[in-house]
Amino acid sequence: MDVSKTKSSFYRRLYVAYLIDSQTASSVPALTEITGMPRRTAQDTIAALADLDIVCEFEQQDGGRNHAGGYRIRDWGAIEPAWIERNLKSIKTVLGYP
Repeated sequence: MDVSKTKSSFYRRLYVAYLIDSQTASSVPALTEITGMPRRTAQDTIAALADLDIVCEFEQQDGGRNHAGGYRIRDWGAIEPAWIERNLKSIKTVLGYP
């Protein structure tokens, strides 16, 4: 399946936001483990969520040291999370994720 870089980038952002919001993966190491994407790609994807007006913030764990904690989606902007859930299988297929 030939997919444009724009579409795959968009889907990757949606999928990462979904994983964070569902608390399936709220850290970079967890995202890399679940998706197989490189660490830098996971970091860049989290940073790029703001381009879609998705507000994603890091929450420091109480008493945690050196970035112990996880990311949380505070606002989805114009994105409808239910659409992602309904289309999760095709999103993962397009991205080649398990």
